[in-house]
Formats: sequence, structure tokens, C-alpha cells
Amino acid sequence: MDSVHNETASMTHEPDMLLPVFNDIVSAADRVYPVVRKTPLQFNEYLSQKYQARVFLKREDLQIIRSFKIRGALNKMLQLDDIERTWGVVCASAGNHSQGVAYACNYLGVPGVIYMPENTPQQKIDQVRKYGKECVKVVLTGRNFDECCHEARTFEQRTGSVFVHPFDDFNVICGQGTVALEVLTESVQAIDFLVTPVGGGGLASGVSTVFKTLSPNTRVIGVEPLQAAALYASLQSGANTRLSEIDPFVDGAATQMIGSLGFSICRRYLNDVLRVSESSVCRALIEIYQEQGIVAEPAGCLSIAALDSLQDRIRGRTVVCILSGGNNDFGRFAEITARAAEC
Repeated sequence: MDSVHNETASMTHEPDMLLPVFNDIVSAADRVYPVVRKTPLQFNEYLSQKYQARVFLKREDLQIIRSFKIRGALNKMLQLDDIERTWGVVCASAGNHSQGVAYACNYLGVPGVIYMPENTPQQKIDQVRKYGKECVKVVLTGRNFDECCHEARTFEQRTGSVFVHPFDDFNVICGQGTVALEVLTESVQAIDFLVTPVGGGGLASGVSTVFKTLSPNTRVIGVEPLQAAALYASLQSGANTRLSEIDPFVDGAATQMIGSLGFSICRRYLNDVLRVSESSVCRALIEIYQEQGIVAEPAGCLSIAALDSLQDRIRGRTVVCILSGGNNDFGRFAEITARAAEC
């Protein structure tokens, strides 16, 4: 199994960093639920039979923007003061966070500038413009998130706009953690394994904080794309590490470096971190569509793709996979099919 075990994570102490706690995530839920949907936790008979386990999918592909990202963006922006709302916001994202910020801009009447990498699927660009309407401007720049983020940060410094980080932000992480509150509320049985995608670490940080408070016996497993596994590399080296090069194909989870907050939380609370190949992700995406009619994006399928590696451990157990998003551009289907055929 291609994984990093993280059993001693809770022993790490970083006194200068304020980390979210359970009550912060409960407060975030109180803020966002007038807008955010409580998505279903669905038993998946196909995956359960395949892996001889009780497999549930947390269907964040059915969220307002077809992704969990609205939770963190909205929680952050609801706390802006009047002056900050006047100055507006700026963000950088490969797509889903941009859609969340755009939706929140339109909902709150806050102007926003949305920076997106040049390789962002057209479907996600169109969705940002749809959700943000006249409140947002889209700027395409950079080959990946990190280059795009640099440009957004420059804009922030030049204009005084509030930067809404896609993952390395206290309030964004708290918003993402509301996913776990719903999972534990909806589940009628103890959860043995929670499997979550890891990109910049915001979702994994939020949900693991909740689970370690309310369900400490659950094994929380993070999953990264093989060619963009910044957390895996960081846990191996013992320090938050920037990758020199990544494959941006799994665009919703392709970052060169995990957030500082995310690294601090994930090294404490994740029990394992797995790497899955981009070809495995593509096969999972095609399979879940053909067998279940579920349209997922590559990053959204990371947790499902990891079940092959976990199958010996999860047999007979209760497993929740967070299906984090469904914003797939089928203009990419030829590439997805080609990648799925790779060994």
C-alpha cells in the first residue's frame, strides 16, 4: 500500500499557530446553513458489494455549486466587515473555490476578482461567471494554482482587497468541517473509516477536527493524486514541503504545497495518507458514472479510487467516502479515457 502512516501526529506541538476546534466548526454551521445544502450520505450498493464493506458516499457533488467549496468560502465572507465588503475580495482557484467565492459575492453583493489557472476547464470558468454574475471578474493566468495564486496575492497587495484563500485559512477550514457534522448526524452506525480527498488540506483539516472530537475511533484517511502529493512528501520529510513539479490533471487537488494550517492539522489527525495514480482516478470516475450514473470530477473521485488500496482493511467495515465535487468538463473525456487505460 502506497501510504504514510501518521500514528504519532498528535504529539507534534506548534504553539504559535491557532488551529480550529470543534466549537469553531459548529459556529460555522450556524452561519452557512441558511444557504448551504445538507447533502445526503448515501449507501452505495455497488461499491459495497465490490469491496465487501458498507460503503457510503457523502454527496458533495449535489451541493449548490456541485462542490463542498461553498461552505468555506461563504463562512469566510459572511464575517467580512462593512469596509472589507466595500473593498471586495480576490481569490485564486482551479475552479471549485472560485465558484464558491463567486456565489458568495453575488449572494452578499460583494465585488470579487477571481484568478484561475490558464488550464482550468472551460466548464468551471463558465460556472464562475454564472454564479458571480456582474459581481465578479475572471482573470486567467499561470500554469497551475501556485502561479495563479501569486498573481492574486499581488492584486491583493495593490488594491487592498480581502484574499479568500481556498484552503489555508482558519474560517475556510471551519466551513469545510461542516461536511463532517452532517456525516456524523446522518450516520446510524459507527464509522470505521472516513476517506477524504486532500488538495491544499482544507477539507481534510476540517473533517478530521470534527471526527477526532466526536468519533475518535474512526480511521481518517487522506488521499492525494500520485503526481501532486504534497502532504505525503511533507509527512515523509517531517516539514511542510513544496514540490518542485506537479501534474495538474486532478485540478481540484493539484497543489505544490499544502497550507500551513492544513499541514499542522493533518499531521495531528489523519491516520494515513494514500497516493493514488491519476489513471486510477480516471478509472474510478468512469466506473462510478457507468455503474451508478454519478458525474464526478477527478478530485471528487480520489476517495473512491483509494478503495482498491484499502480493500483488505475495510472488508466488513463501515466506510464513508467524501465525493467532494461533480464539476467535470466532458470536453476532457478523451483525456480521461486515455489516462484510464494507462497502467
